[in-house]
Amino acid sequence: MYRGLLTAGVAACIFFLTIPHASGQTLAPASRSRADVPGVGDTLDDPLPLAGQSPALNRRAVRAAMRKVGDWELHRATIYFNQDWTFAALYAGYSAAAKTLPDAGYYEAMLAMGAKFDWKLGPRLSHADDQAIGQTYLDLYEQEREANRITPTKEQFDALMKTADDPAKPVWWWCDALFMAPPVWGRLYKATGERSYLDYMDHEWWITSSLLYDPQEHLYFRDATFLQKHEANGKKLFWSRGNGWVMAGIARVLDEMPADYPTRSKYIAQYREMAARIASLQGADGLWRPGLLDADAYKLPEVSGSAFFVYAMAWGINQSILDRRTYLPIVQKGWKGLVEHIYVDGRLGCIQPIGAAPGDFSASSSYVYGVGAYLLAGSEVDRIAGDSGRDVKSKGAK
Repeated sequence: MYRGLLTAGVAACIFFLTIPHASGQTLAPASRSRADVPGVGDTLDDPLPLAGQSPALNRRAVRAAMRKVGDWELHRATIYFNQDWTFAALYAGYSAAAKTLPDAGYYEAMLAMGAKFDWKLGPRLSHADDQAIGQTYLDLYEQEREANRITPTKEQFDALMKTADDPAKPVWWWCDALFMAPPVWGRLYKATGERSYLDYMDHEWWITSSLLYDPQEHLYFRDATFLQKHEANGKKLFWSRGNGWVMAGIARVLDEMPADYPTRSKYIAQYREMAARIASLQGADGLWRPGLLDADAYKLPEVSGSAFFVYAMAWGINQSILDRRTYLPIVQKGWKGLVEHIYVDGRLGCIQPIGAAPGDFSASSSYVYGVGAYLLAGSEVDRIAGDSGRDVKSKGAK
């Protein structure tokens, strides 16, 4: 039923010239531009001043920083809601933030979004980008367990598992896909108890990992066309947001995976390897540059990838998978860096536009997926902050 496993040697030899699309078309492997999606983001030539928002690690400050950005984006983006991956990441952030900020109206906004699309995924049957919205549908299903919220996803995934695979053509051929699709499969397993969904996800994950994960650098290449690309300084080219997608994806998969699942330890091992590597690359401002191994080549930090890293590492602390003493200073410094890019109106800046590789952008650049990542980070940082009302202190944090 499932694709035959690729060996690492075979995987390393796949340099895609074209990638098969579910419709039978072909896509250039590094091209996933959706600049035509209305409302996904913009850049201002003359933005308002920065807000000077408090970065303190107490619940009042964390929630205020979440609410400021979340409210601004909701007001700006609601009329543009669609089933695209760009918005799916935003919905994931609102779904998490709704639990932290129950009075903000985020839960109701997500219910309205699901109803608007009749709880259906995007139009491309096997494309991970069009499955990402299912994460929020399944989150909403968990609240009231109304079957109509997951029926379209279940029917589509049941059909996918019956589809013959081509071992030479991975379903998830780009690293971003590991955030988009696997958490949906994991959540569907949790919602139904049907292990076949988790097994399918697990099988496909390790095919992608064998192709794109660098076991020396402990980072993911964006796709197979990047295996031989290098930064200006000669080091390998690893995209910050791409690795942020993966780390967040691992966290969200582990959230749904039972403790006795046979390969759970492999996910934890890869997650810890990546966390250690990412922590070592953190900038003095608490954030990460678009290209992870050549920070000097990029004048600005990149907020969307950084937010995913903060989210994933804060989640690891909260799950006792990462050592609190080691990683709390990283998270605290990262959260401070994120909050420093909030403008007085709530705009979250320094988010790289849609792309597939590191690039330059303006400080005011703001896109919905970056706000989603930020809200995910805030939801986990809030758990670290606790309910004492006092700042969380970490040795070495500044």
